[in-house]
Amino acid sequence: MDGNVLLAFGLTLFAGLATGVGSLIAFFTSRTNTKFLSIALGFSAGVMIYVSLVEIFVKAKDALTNALGTTNGYWMTIVGFFGGMLFIALIDKFIPKSTNPHEVKLVEDVNAVKPQVNEEHLMKMGVFTALAIGIHNFPEGIATFMSAINDPNVGIAIAIAVAIHNIPEGIAVSVPIFFATGNRKKAFKLSFLSGLAEPVGALVAYLLLMPFLTDVMFGIIFAGVAGIMVFISLDELLPAAQRYDETHLSMYGLVGGMAVMAISLVLLM
Repeated sequence: MDGNVLLAFGLTLFAGLATGVGSLIAFFTSRTNTKFLSIALGFSAGVMIYVSLVEIFVKAKDALTNALGTTNGYWMTIVGFFGGMLFIALIDKFIPKSTNPHEVKLVEDVNAVKPQVNEEHLMKMGVFTALAIGIHNFPEGIATFMSAINDPNVGIAIAIAVAIHNIPEGIAVSVPIFFATGNRKKAFKLSFLSGLAEPVGALVAYLLLMPFLTDVMFGIIFAGVAGIMVFISLDELLPAAQRYDETHLSMYGLVGGMAVMAISLVLLM
């Protein structure tokens, strides 16, 4: 296993386990720092949107046009891009809203509702939450892994962006589990472990996609990754950032994320 693959796995694990940071924030602080979360989510969206449209989409198009010709290659890039969007949209469609880990929740929610210790409720909550987290984080793991394999610098940027957005996700996962169990340690542990869905996505990408990674396959997957990340940014990160927002902080974060990504790509050339 070469260095790039090990780095890609490490970055994916780092991004996934950031959910544990959200759990710690939920249980060891008394108030949600909505300004920080709004800026951070906007920043994460800015990084993802910029790198997807300026770097990843372009690399996918170059690979496909070199392999299939200009017209066919461009069409295939478009199909891959919107196919990635359709893939993540279908995942969101079939996840019940109540167990969606991207639904915004606050630290204050931990103390606002008395925990409901109910065995049947606990079982249902545990199963649905675990399933929702796994399905949501799985494509993020593939996206982080494949980006890092192609370009470690881009992979690092995406891993940081995913890790930032996993912090409020950790809060969103911990709160309902705490409601169901009344157990802070269990809620922290399950939330922390839920991040393992992302390295599992990376493992699946390594075992199933890497052996068939021709120029055409690479281009289609990379275009799909760009589509997945743009959809996540527009459908989840920005709406969540604006729910936490008090002024225009989410947009400042968005522009800041784009600027940092743009400067980074120039400096790393």
